[in-house]
Amino acid sequence: MAATDASILARLADLKIPHPEVISHAPVKNSTEWRAQLVIHHPSLANTLLTKTLLFKPKTAKSAVPTPVLVLASEATETPSGALGKVLDLKELRLASEDLIKEVLPSAGSKDDVSALAVPAPKAETLHLLLDAALAQSEDAFALHLTTSATTVLIKGSEIKKYLDNVAGGEGVKVVDFAELKAAAPAPVEKKAPAPKEPKAVVPSGPADDKYEMAIQYKKDEDFSGWYTDVLIKGQMLDYYDISGCYILRPWSYSIWQTIQNWFDDEIKKLGVQDCYFPMFVSNARLEKEKDHIEGFAPEVAWVTRAGKSDLEEPIAIRPTSETVMYPYYAKWINSHRDLPLKLNQWNSVVRWEFKNPQPFLRTREFLWQEGHTAFLQKAEADREVLDILGLYQKVYEEILAVPVIPGKKSENEKFAGGDYTTTVEGFIPTTGRGIQGATSHHLGQNFSKMFDITVENPDRSAGAPERLYAHQNSWGLSTRSIGVMVMVHGDDQGLVLPPRCALQQVVIVPVGLSKQEGKNEGIYDACHELERTLTGAGIRAKADLREGYTPGWKFNDWEMRGVPLRLELGPRDIAAKTTLSVRRYDNHKTSFPLADIANTVTSYLSDIQASMLKRASETFEERLKVVSQWEEVVPALDGKNVLVLPWCEGSECEDEIKERSKSQSTAGAAEDSKAPSAGAKSLCIPFDQERFGAFPEGEKQKCVQCGEKAKSWTLFGRSY
Repeated sequence: MAATDASILARLADLKIPHPEVISHAPVKNSTEWRAQLVIHHPSLANTLLTKTLLFKPKTAKSAVPTPVLVLASEATETPSGALGKVLDLKELRLASEDLIKEVLPSAGSKDDVSALAVPAPKAETLHLLLDAALAQSEDAFALHLTTSATTVLIKGSEIKKYLDNVAGGEGVKVVDFAELKAAAPAPVEKKAPAPKEPKAVVPSGPADDKYEMAIQYKKDEDFSGWYTDVLIKGQMLDYYDISGCYILRPWSYSIWQTIQNWFDDEIKKLGVQDCYFPMFVSNARLEKEKDHIEGFAPEVAWVTRAGKSDLEEPIAIRPTSETVMYPYYAKWINSHRDLPLKLNQWNSVVRWEFKNPQPFLRTREFLWQEGHTAFLQKAEADREVLDILGLYQKVYEEILAVPVIPGKKSENEKFAGGDYTTTVEGFIPTTGRGIQGATSHHLGQNFSKMFDITVENPDRSAGAPERLYAHQNSWGLSTRSIGVMVMVHGDDQGLVLPPRCALQQVVIVPVGLSKQEGKNEGIYDACHELERTLTGAGIRAKADLREGYTPGWKFNDWEMRGVPLRLELGPRDIAAKTTLSVRRYDNHKTSFPLADIANTVTSYLSDIQASMLKRASETFEERLKVVSQWEEVVPALDGKNVLVLPWCEGSECEDEIKERSKSQSTAGAAEDSKAPSAGAKSLCIPFDQERFGAFPEGEKQKCVQCGEKAKSWTLFGRSY
């Protein structure tokens, strides 16, 4: 039965809990508005001690009954959900949806009407009711709401405990000392691999430079982290900035992003998507609008607190993602079903600050990405677009970056917070045996449209049809992480290996057989220039390297380290024979080309290189996909640097158990790479192409590899970045 203001006041009277008169005021959404309303009532209330009531929902299996957690605390108390979850032995506490709020507190008219006083008595057995020790042990008066945010009553902290003890029944309300909880939280422990050196970029001044400084210092198979950093710096992909976790994208890498951007932007425009740009700054009030969604980003949000020497009246956040930035304006712009679909995309940067061990391209404090946000009248339209966009992401990886990926659906545990479901393309880094998420396309359902009131008049006027409909929404994103994945997959001990479609420079022409006598090489240089003009005229990104003071061998090494797909050598004998010697970067294969029709020959050859790189990477991925049906085979296959294809029941608890069990049983002897944090086998995706891994046995159930119950799907599990 729903509580009422009258029933709450009656219970206070029965328990002989004194309180001043009830203060009625305008509804409030946050503590700032609440205090302002109290001051309007009487200036003496300016320093009133406020409370906050939070309702959390822990992560549970879909079929399980929710066990919500309601916390009443002083406004000044930090209430970390992670530590709270450990105390209660609950997983991943997130702020409850409005539907759950109304289920726990039937009197709540909206998500702003969360009040501990309104918990129906006796409380439900599934509800965890917690009280901040700072309240329970205090004789000071604190402000609380009754059933809505438009009423306030002042009650002593100790009397609040008395009230909640009565509501809770049995042993009473659980008192939690959050200050002690915070102090007792252990520092995270991680096994550290030997820290790789961060080599400084070396710009050679000539052939006299030290060979050791010129070459890649690390072997890819022996020190992957050191190799990766060295390749990026010496390959002129990026440089370090003086703020940790931030990097300078040099033209060699930024051009790859531009290639992706130009192709993808053209493709989404064919789907009716338009580009736009929203500000990077977000007000605190707007960020708090969607607490359940933003909670996952909360530790990573960067705040602007000063302007010059003055403190800002209110801190301003730098966007970690744009849902809360964009959707209030979707609600403003979408007034009729004729305004749908609305399809917007923006190319921008986002900032996510709070993490250790940054890794270039994969985990940086600022990164470039595109984020698409679309709204539809019909769910079927939104579902179709989710897969259309995912198909484009697959093409970015496979057709531009020559990186194989597996498209599929994320598990309930791994899906985007606040979404109905998440689709993904998953890649694989063979050297480390780890999976890596390439890009995601989410169906948000009506979760955000309900939150931001994105509604339209129902065009269906038939009897019984609702007057207004909530929009069905999607969001989807691809970032510069894709560049790091490409480097990790294709690079070798000599440096970068770039696919022709994304390389800033596809062909380098190096003069050879040069004479030391002045004026003897002009004919060779002229021939190189002519070859460059022929190739560039055909749309091939070619460059003749005519730098003086460098030997051909030094130039070979330099361009190999930078990953140029094709080298053409041109010397006196080549000119006489009207040929050029070609060397492929990805496998060092050499062949001679006639200069006649060279543009068509090279164009075709570059296409072959692109296809061959994808084929080689795909074969490696396929070899390392291990279908495993017995638990005894899981950890050995995982330690063999493979991605596992497991029969799985799709249960969330079972998924967690697979991760924890495989982590504890791992026999890998090497130190854990702290920059690749997932040591156990986590779910990567449920592949759309289930037939690829074989049909489940007919006439008998295929058992889940962990729990033994009936398996629902083949699912990719593996260590991941």
